[in-house]
Amino acid sequence: MSDRHLLDNPVWASLTGPHARFAERHGGALRYPDDVSPFFALPDDPRPADWSDLAALAGPGATIPVTGEAAAAPDGWEVVAHGGGVQLVGDDVVPAPDDEAVRLRASDVPEMLDLVARAQPGPFRPRTIEMGVYLGIRRGGALVAMAGERLHPPGWTEISAVCTDPAFRRQGLASRLVPAVAAAIRARGETPFLHAAANNTAAIRVYEKLGFRLRRRTTFATLRAPADVPVA
Repeated sequence: MSDRHLLDNPVWASLTGPHARFAERHGGALRYPDDVSPFFALPDDPRPADWSDLAALAGPGATIPVTGEAAAAPDGWEVVAHGGGVQLVGDDVVPAPDDEAVRLRASDVPEMLDLVARAQPGPFRPRTIEMGVYLGIRRGGALVAMAGERLHPPGWTEISAVCTDPAFRRQGLASRLVPAVAAAIRARGETPFLHAAANNTAAIRVYEKLGFRLRRRTTFATLRAPADVPVA
């Protein structure tokens, strides 16, 4: 049995835990449906057979976003992109519901996708909203900021898609939404965490002021599966 922390492999912990309803499996590899999330997962200390299962699950030549797995990828896999990241945990975040923040619903998804396209917070798909609670702030009826819940290892919930319309930045909207999302997480008896690019120092400073602390440095990478693999 692995002695690693759940947050060392959060996609696996989510898909074998609270998000098991989303899990698509082939042998030792798991993934979210493509319209929910682009993430795939391998067990701790994956064997060569698990990597073969991952290639079959993704499909020949498919690109796969991974965290911390790039260095372990066997021959035949191509590293398409590679960068440093950080994982922060919110033990000291003070939950703070916000009167202006509204719960976003499936009917809001077109606006959410439009905001994501302009603000570029990271992957967000048409069904990502099903992963957890998403809150937004509107101005003049238009959605101008949002944040919500993504990965869900047992006892933890990731805060993600934190973004603000470029025309409404520097108004502290993200600093209000993150504690508001954390309030729902804390109400379930769970602890918030999040990921950020290591070079996004401005965002990291904001998160640290809100009570997040660095848990570990990690790697964000995109891998390309071998072209000659069977399809799951």
